[in-house]
Amino acid sequence: MKKHLLTILLLCTCITLGFAQNRVITGKVTDQKDGSPLPGVSVTVKGVTGVGTQTDINGSYKLSVPATAKILTFSFLGYLPKEVAIAGTTVDAQLGTDSKLLNEVVVVGYGTQSKRSLTGSVSKIKGGDIENIPVPSLESAIQGRSPGVYIQAQNGKLGQGIQVRIRGASSVSAGNQPLYVIDGMPITVDDFSTNGASTNPLVDLNQNDIESIDILKDASAAAIYGSRASNGVVLVTTKKGKAGSTKITYNQYYGFSKPTGERKFLDAQQYVTLLREAGTAGGYSSATIEGRLLRYSAGNDDYKTYKVNTDWQKQIIQHAPVQNYNLVFSGGTEKTKFYISGTYNDQKGWILKNQINQYSLRTNIENQANSWLTIGANLSVSRTQNHRLDNDNAFSTPEQIVALAPITPVIDPRTGLLSGALDPATGNPNGNFPTYFNPLLNSESSYFITTDYRNLGNVFGEIKLMPSLTFRSEVGMDILNSTEDNYAGSLTLRNSGTGNGVGFNSSVTSLNFNTNNFLHFLKDIDKSNIDAVGGMTYQRQQNDLNSINGQQFPSDAYKKLNSAADITGAASNSTSYSLLSYFARANYKYDDKYLLTLSGRIDGSSRFGANHRYGFFPAGSVGWVLSQEEFMKNQKLVSELKLRASYGLTGNSEIGNFPSRGLFSAFGYAGVAGARPTQLPNPNLKWETTATTNLGVDVGFFNGRLSGSFEVYLKKTKDLLLNVQVPATSGFTTITQNLGKLQNKGLEIQIDSKNLVGKVTWSTSFNFSINRNKITDLKGQILLGGGDQVNRAIEGQPLGIFYTAEFAGADPKNGDALYYKNTDLGNGKRDRTTTNDYNQAVPVVVGDPNPKYLAGLNNSVSYMGFDFSFLLQQVHGNKIYNGGGQYMSTGFSNGFDNQTIDQLQSWTKAGQITNVPEARLFGGNGISPSSRFLDDGSYIRLKNVVLGYNFPKSWVSKIKLSSVRVYAQATNLITWTKYKGWDPELNSDAFSGNITQGYDFYAAPQAKTITFGLNVGF
Repeated sequence: MKKHLLTILLLCTCITLGFAQNRVITGKVTDQKDGSPLPGVSVTVKGVTGVGTQTDINGSYKLSVPATAKILTFSFLGYLPKEVAIAGTTVDAQLGTDSKLLNEVVVVGYGTQSKRSLTGSVSKIKGGDIENIPVPSLESAIQGRSPGVYIQAQNGKLGQGIQVRIRGASSVSAGNQPLYVIDGMPITVDDFSTNGASTNPLVDLNQNDIESIDILKDASAAAIYGSRASNGVVLVTTKKGKAGSTKITYNQYYGFSKPTGERKFLDAQQYVTLLREAGTAGGYSSATIEGRLLRYSAGNDDYKTYKVNTDWQKQIIQHAPVQNYNLVFSGGTEKTKFYISGTYNDQKGWILKNQINQYSLRTNIENQANSWLTIGANLSVSRTQNHRLDNDNAFSTPEQIVALAPITPVIDPRTGLLSGALDPATGNPNGNFPTYFNPLLNSESSYFITTDYRNLGNVFGEIKLMPSLTFRSEVGMDILNSTEDNYAGSLTLRNSGTGNGVGFNSSVTSLNFNTNNFLHFLKDIDKSNIDAVGGMTYQRQQNDLNSINGQQFPSDAYKKLNSAADITGAASNSTSYSLLSYFARANYKYDDKYLLTLSGRIDGSSRFGANHRYGFFPAGSVGWVLSQEEFMKNQKLVSELKLRASYGLTGNSEIGNFPSRGLFSAFGYAGVAGARPTQLPNPNLKWETTATTNLGVDVGFFNGRLSGSFEVYLKKTKDLLLNVQVPATSGFTTITQNLGKLQNKGLEIQIDSKNLVGKVTWSTSFNFSINRNKITDLKGQILLGGGDQVNRAIEGQPLGIFYTAEFAGADPKNGDALYYKNTDLGNGKRDRTTTNDYNQAVPVVVGDPNPKYLAGLNNSVSYMGFDFSFLLQQVHGNKIYNGGGQYMSTGFSNGFDNQTIDQLQSWTKAGQITNVPEARLFGGNGISPSSRFLDDGSYIRLKNVVLGYNFPKSWVSKIKLSSVRVYAQATNLITWTKYKGWDPELNSDAFSGNITQGYDFYAAPQAKTITFGLNVGF
């Protein structure tokens, strides 16, 4: 018995001694600057090998250390290493950033990476840079801030579509917009507009809630999004709460807008004089011309004395206040963090009857349920009401008011009403006065309101399976309910064609479901670091649409369709698609200087043919941090130098939902229902595929005071998705096939400088990019754009090239419009003689809507609480075609439209040298599409200017506040351009598309906005 007791005692002693030799240390590692947790920090025991761990997503760690251990070492890329003495069982650490390193953390697909270990091409824009900028959507806010990203608004109407091109257009017929992912969830960006002008779904996103925007540009960065990544990927991360006391922030601004530019048109005297000359030259009698002038002068002789001189442009400019109010609560504990934001935004456009009103609420919450489980949710709801306008090609669109004669009064003296509202002879809206339909009548007797209710968010759970392995599951929904309510009353008869009012209503419900499930492995092994992710994702989107039309209302007091006597049409349809994907990425780093990334994604889409339902999109990249090599450590000039290269494949699936299938449509005949085939099947239809090669250099000088990034790339796209013509004998006209190739190649430069540090800080950021687009194969096809069809897709030329007759000025002998014949003479030569016969002029390439280069310059200065910053944006080398020029700039040769001021230079006598042909009423002199209407679209714009003051904390603390800031801000303050039109940033909303670019058709100019704001922290 004693022997057994002795054995037990010896075992207990050994166990006790074993425990005594080790102890468990816990703690948390945070950023010294803002206290945010740092995941992935290496924690080791100084002087002891093989003992270490890494912090989890919350910056926490747990480590068993020998009893003799005295010091823990904390190290993390981009931060200075730190040693902390062990005193007790809890050891926390705060790490400071290392200015010598490219330490910025960027968001990539399904994870994050330090910029120093990044081998792909990613541009980052901080949320603080775009806060409180008074623009309708985030694309306008990031304009000019990233190289290789070309952003162009259609016009100055609020809520209109915005074109975004990342490293050029990758497709001729499929989508060219990037994929937008918010907090890991691809969102709906479909356009559900029914009036011909696209709207912008990103208007529903409150940019003040954005923490960062990361733009994935090359295949290495974007291939993990596979079939939707050829146009680039925009990752939006919203703000999260941080542990600590609750912070309350209140922001507000108020201001006003006006147009950035106006065009000069003829005044009353000039209009009368030139119209008389044009009438004589066109063969019209003096009586006929005087009769017209009398009509447009409201039936009196005021036109003879120029008593009425109406500037119609100014009639569509309204008082345009802008106001925004934002209240934020954020904070939490080590276990639960929250961020709650509520915003009210009301922006009135400078264009008559254009306005956006928005309410939004966001709640982001995260909870550390226990040591191995983290759960959370990112949720937002919004209501956006957009008081819209008709598209640019409608007589009722406000900018077409410039066609009205300046001798016409705003108020008809015969009726006391708006000109055109009433014909004294008939009692109906006037059909021949003023010159055309008066858009002001629409402001009196119509409305077009689009209302969006949007619920966007996801919930997630993250399980720590092992110290180096986690599993994350996300489920998200994007629910968009959009309604359009349109009514045009009796005063709009001349435009609508319906005497007693016409109404339209539509509703769309878009349900976008997405789930991501993936494993994340992160581990240090000696000098190696492995960061890998792999999993699956599933997405399904369904759109249900309903619409109804009616007319003949009892009076304008009745505007809803239940009052319409005649329901003229109704429609209902549903469409959906789904995507099932598997993805993986592995980042390998050795000795902090040799980098390797491999990624791949398999996508299965319901949009493509049964024979090519799945596609594989791999990518690889390498990097070499030369500044970590021994031969670089003894010099002081270069603090960071990294070379990187990547290659990979991405896809484009942005086409309709059923192009691969044989489709039938229902129809009725003599009361009998039936069906007929409407589309040929193509079971071999597959993705467009883009192969991208990217070479980059990241460099830093003077301990990070000066840094830069230089990149060159080549993107080659094949298997373009095109509608190819088939023999009409088949009963069809086209079939969707994979046919054709194009490429983009370019250069990008980003330079950042900390010019001054200390009491006065001054930093500069400059970006510059060149992209050259070329279609290399269309199998001989020439595809036409919209509008005047001057934009073309042609082999060997950039997408959207201007291809039309070349204008040669006015014939000095007789004032005829002249054109170069440009007949091909062989040997690369053309006949440069001129002709006044338009049909003899061979169309040629006359210009390119694609810019030769883009640039942006941002400067920020601060001193003693004051801060000042400005952003310059430049677009250079592109051409713009004025599609409205055939009406407004042809000396009355195409009607009675008021003319631009340059028509006063028109030919009037033999021997006169001028580029403006003779003014001939309805003479058709130079009205046909030609380079006559082509202008230089280059511009430099002072995009954003901010002047602010932060009150000293010693002052604001006395009134129990943590911060107070006041500021003034201007957007689109000054534009320098040679373009003759309203604004060089445009693409008419009635004719926009991949091929139709740089086409101006009465596109309203952008808004110049000045605001004054207040930020208060509690």
